[in-house]
Amino acid sequence: MTPAIPPAMDRPHFIGIGGAGMSGIAKILARRGARVAGSDAKDSETAAALRALGVEVHVGHAAAHLAEDASSVVVSSAIRADNPELAEATRRGVPAVHRSEALAALMTGLRTIAVAGTHGKTTTTSMLAVALTRLGLSPSYAIGGDLDVPGSNAEAGTGDLFVAEADESDRSFHRYRPEVAVILNVELDHHANYASMEEIYESFEVFVSRVRAGGTLVINADQAGARELTARLAGRQGLRIVTYGEAPEAAFRVVRVVPDRLTSEVTVAIGGEGVPARELAFRVAVPGRHYAHNAVAALAAGVAAGVPAEELAHALGSYTGVRRRLQLMGEAAGVQVVDSYAHHPTEMAADLEAIREGTEGGRVLVAFQPHLFSRTKELAEEMGRALALADACLVLGIYPAREDPIPGVTSELIVDAARAHGADVRSVADKSTVPDAVAGIAGPGDIVLTMGAGDVTELGPQILARLSG
Repeated sequence: MTPAIPPAMDRPHFIGIGGAGMSGIAKILARRGARVAGSDAKDSETAAALRALGVEVHVGHAAAHLAEDASSVVVSSAIRADNPELAEATRRGVPAVHRSEALAALMTGLRTIAVAGTHGKTTTTSMLAVALTRLGLSPSYAIGGDLDVPGSNAEAGTGDLFVAEADESDRSFHRYRPEVAVILNVELDHHANYASMEEIYESFEVFVSRVRAGGTLVINADQAGARELTARLAGRQGLRIVTYGEAPEAAFRVVRVVPDRLTSEVTVAIGGEGVPARELAFRVAVPGRHYAHNAVAALAAGVAAGVPAEELAHALGSYTGVRRRLQLMGEAAGVQVVDSYAHHPTEMAADLEAIREGTEGGRVLVAFQPHLFSRTKELAEEMGRALALADACLVLGIYPAREDPIPGVTSELIVDAARAHGADVRSVADKSTVPDAVAGIAGPGDIVLTMGAGDVTELGPQILARLSG
């Protein structure tokens, strides 16, 4: 089946089309036959992948880029009102559509599985999308990262399932109407939009209230915030709650995780009320307990959507990772370089612990780039504690993304916190000096992580080149 193009989306113009979320929606619309155009601040491999689909991509932002017959402009929360293309659309009366509204419109008529949580969304969504595709179910999907090549973050499938990340950062996940909702964890983050954990809980409760009648919530049985949310949801009518994790009462219980360098074998016991537990074992191509838990969440979600557990568990073994989620960039001089998108302290600690399991005696070295001034202001102490899990770390300047600087907030706050927790850490003012710095301390058997949600990922190939030279 090929769903119809949503109203006002037959000739859309995307502002910031190169972004992970925006490019995925643009790709699906192009696949469905829409005439898609857009712009981004710089050219990229993602832009090239969109052009290959017939999408017109402009580099830079200018009012002239907005076509005369554009039916809408699609924007994310990062686009400011003074953007020249948005200002031109406003002047002409061209409707502006938020990224989440466009994604919600693409889900119309399909059975949606929406994956939410403070972290782990991209990996879990990717695992499920890959497994469902492997089973021949041809799902549509929209992921916040590329699976293997640029532009592989979305697909317009022919089946009746749509798998998508549900972003809580700006409350945009309130727009979706999933059949199956997944909540991986509930923690305080996105401090520019949430002032307290109470606001976070209220936001996730709204998301759950949008689950279709008779639908299912798959939720973590181990993480404190998720357990609190589950308690708040007790007794809600028309909602089936399925738990996963290591807790004895979890319906999908993680029995054991056996690491094997950068892979893991996961054993899960599937049971439930009045149902005898049976064990399934499968391998995932990422290390660490948190990724094993992501895989079990994907398994539970697929089963909730009617996919046989044994088939889905086997298909999850075909998942080979997603770009920037502990992605092996290469090896040189006996040193492995791995790229990590982790930018929240919980993610940072989990990735460092996972990599530690695969070092086989080598050291874990980190080049970390903090993401956002607001996050650094609130979580510098926790970030420093996480970095203390590494053997040595370099801390770059803050990647601002959409934010303006906050007086007194610099990466030195993280450096100071890391030192207080016993870390071997130093700050780096010039990102271009990192490859030489890493080459000066790395040796055979070590693993180097480039870590953060900004452009620190560009350092991986440069470090490998320096080690090779």
